Amino acid sequence: MAQAGPGHAQQSSGLTGKVATAAGAAIEFATVTLHRAADSTVVKSEFSDNKGVFHFEQAPAGSYLVSAAQVGFVRTWTLITVSGTEDITIPTLTMKESAATALKEVTVVGKKPLFERQADRTVVNVEGSTLAAGNTSLDVLARSPGVTVDGNDNIGLRGRQGVLVLIDGKRQPMTGSELADYLRALPADQLKSIELITNPPAKYDAQGGAGIIAINLKKDQRVGTNGTANASYGQGRYGKFTTGVSLNHRALKTNTFGSYTYANRENFGALTIHRDFFSPTETGKAFIGSTDQDNFSKGHSESHSWKAGIDYNLSERTVLGAVANGLQVKAVQAGTNFTDPRDAQGQLIRSYNSTNDRDASFPNYAGNLNLKHTFVDSLGKRELTADADYAHYDTRRLQYLNTYFDRVRAERFDRLNGDQQGSLTIQSVKADYTHPLSKQTKMELGGKVSWVHSDNDVVFSIPFLDPTTQQRDLNTLVRDPNRSNRFRYDENINAAYVNFNHTLPKWTLQAGLRAEQTNAEGKQDVEQVGVASGFSRNYYQLFPSAAIKHTLTDKHEMDLTLSRRIDRPGYGQLNPFRSYIDATTYGAGNPNLLPQTSYNIELTHTYRQKYSAGLSYSRTTNPIVSTVQPENATSRIVVSTSQNLSAQHYFALTLTAPLEPVKWWSVYNNVVVYYSRYVGTLAGTTLGAKNARPAFSLSSNSTFTFGKGWSAELNGSYQSRELSSFFNSNPNGQVTAGIQKSLWDRKATLKLNMTDIFYTSPLHATSTYTNYIERFYQRGDSRVATLSFSYRFGNDKLAPSRRRSGGAEDEKRRAGGGA
Repeated sequence: MAQAGPGHAQQSSGLTGKVATAAGAAIEFATVTLHRAADSTVVKSEFSDNKGVFHFEQAPAGSYLVSAAQVGFVRTWTLITVSGTEDITIPTLTMKESAATALKEVTVVGKKPLFERQADRTVVNVEGSTLAAGNTSLDVLARSPGVTVDGNDNIGLRGRQGVLVLIDGKRQPMTGSELADYLRALPADQLKSIELITNPPAKYDAQGGAGIIAINLKKDQRVGTNGTANASYGQGRYGKFTTGVSLNHRALKTNTFGSYTYANRENFGALTIHRDFFSPTETGKAFIGSTDQDNFSKGHSESHSWKAGIDYNLSERTVLGAVANGLQVKAVQAGTNFTDPRDAQGQLIRSYNSTNDRDASFPNYAGNLNLKHTFVDSLGKRELTADADYAHYDTRRLQYLNTYFDRVRAERFDRLNGDQQGSLTIQSVKADYTHPLSKQTKMELGGKVSWVHSDNDVVFSIPFLDPTTQQRDLNTLVRDPNRSNRFRYDENINAAYVNFNHTLPKWTLQAGLRAEQTNAEGKQDVEQVGVASGFSRNYYQLFPSAAIKHTLTDKHEMDLTLSRRIDRPGYGQLNPFRSYIDATTYGAGNPNLLPQTSYNIELTHTYRQKYSAGLSYSRTTNPIVSTVQPENATSRIVVSTSQNLSAQHYFALTLTAPLEPVKWWSVYNNVVVYYSRYVGTLAGTTLGAKNARPAFSLSSNSTFTFGKGWSAELNGSYQSRELSSFFNSNPNGQVTAGIQKSLWDRKATLKLNMTDIFYTSPLHATSTYTNYIERFYQRGDSRVATLSFSYRFGNDKLAPSRRRSGGAEDEKRRAGGGA
């Protein structure tokens, strides 16, 4: 047993060791895993280098099992105790050669759990999950602990919206439905893991008041030439097919990798709406009429996603890398709408029917150049990283909206065609430096500069109106100056940060400060008035962060984190162009939208490094909320947009309990109980305590290991009734199950799963304002059975991984409808 020096009960220590044969020869690329001694739960994994050496950074005090595994050797174990801040050298892990029968056992034991609770985040290990096969990234994300996706496709974390989504360290330029559509086009088979970070330190962009969701894609770490091929087919109401291949060639100084995935998916969306309209009176309000609507749309999308890159070791301590990736989506949608408008007495005015056909493509590509250099001296390891990023996103969308009298389409009385052409370019450079000031103190500092340019031009065409007869010609369309517009947006953000980490006996302290200068300019060409209008905003803000960790005993820990964060509007949220859903509903951006800022504090107690209970509070200024409102006081046309309120108060209790009832069954349970209250007034509706109520979300995931290559997963989630700003959502949830079998010496895997087995995910909700009430029922193709097959070929020998975070993370999430 390796023992740290006495008198230094818990803080973080670095662990270093070596893996060797019985003859003393180094074993390179061995998988070395750190387990909690209490229950063998995986804490983290690393790989030995070409000298057999491995290193774990920042292991909290406690007892651990360290295991080493490599093809051709029997797994070996050792027990260590960490009880100080000094680095620990683990005795050499000696491995004996094994027969093929022992190799299979080693592979099974080394599998990571689906969920891991780490010091500052929850990790969902998607790779290998039965429930991920054939699904989309949004499907897997929505089943992650504490993650919600509402009826408008807004992604929330622990009951709060305003998350920063990173993919391979790069921020996605999207919000709301645009981000959701992107994740629907990204197959879950490409994912390695998802990290849920609720209070990030100053090193991260200040964007994301609710936290960060970091999605990491797979990257083959085997030596030599190897790859993986997979295919899946799912059947709900409509079919969904996905196939792909990844290739990797790792030599002494270079690692070249690439992947390609094709997806062909059909879906449907159904929406039933009842709307009540009111007008103000001296004594209150008067009911003036209602509408009933049935909407149905069938969508078909084809996507091609690819990634290629190379890492080159210039020297033992310097690595240069380049990565390029792209995603091209072609989507068509055919929608129908039936509307029955009624007067105040409930009498039918006249029914009408609309068809809404869309044809869209979204090609995008991105590139990254990165450099990493490591310095080593008596104080430890210093590290310098630098990134340069470029990304370009295009939107090409055609829309054809035809409206008819009566449900039988006997007479067409209106046409509206839309043609949107949009582009978004993001460029950024950043550098990060880590420097140990002493054995107990580490400093991190860095800077980043980003530039964004968005240009969207939308042209709407309507029937020609004869000025003499005042009759409209439905067969001749002309440009509509009231709806057409061009919106250009330029943004520059300059940021710098410094962060300090200091360890003491039983204490870990962290403090950081990030400064960001934002320069933004929007310009709108409005044909209706013939002049350009826009805005210019320049602001400088500081974002402090701090964390304190205290070890009470060997079983109890307390963590306190504080931070200030910001959520800038997505580029599409600022863009005022219209996107018509049907003849009476359209979505539009709001160029007057302001950023929201928040102060966040969280206190967490952890028991036995497994069970945790956390209390958190956030106060947000100018919170951004989604709204649906009549176009004006007398109109029955409804606009979906985003607006600012005055403030939001958020309280939450988060409980996490991983259990292992029996050796072959492990369960990860997560509960979030929260209360969110908005303050502000919109459209004559004032929000207060009566517009808020406590809510909770539950998730539980069971993993079963049966032996002989068989395993299964069962996931259940439940969201209680939720009252958030103007929206009151009924309870919903879903149950998902899957089973898998390993074949051919674990080189192949056959998986079968079914999502939303009882079809309980459809959403019932009500949106209430003084002058307008909307009740809707929304559902889609969520109950799907999927069969998938994957095959790994080539060398099975693993090598150390290198994960890159580019510099354009923050900007890429916000592009939204602007791209």
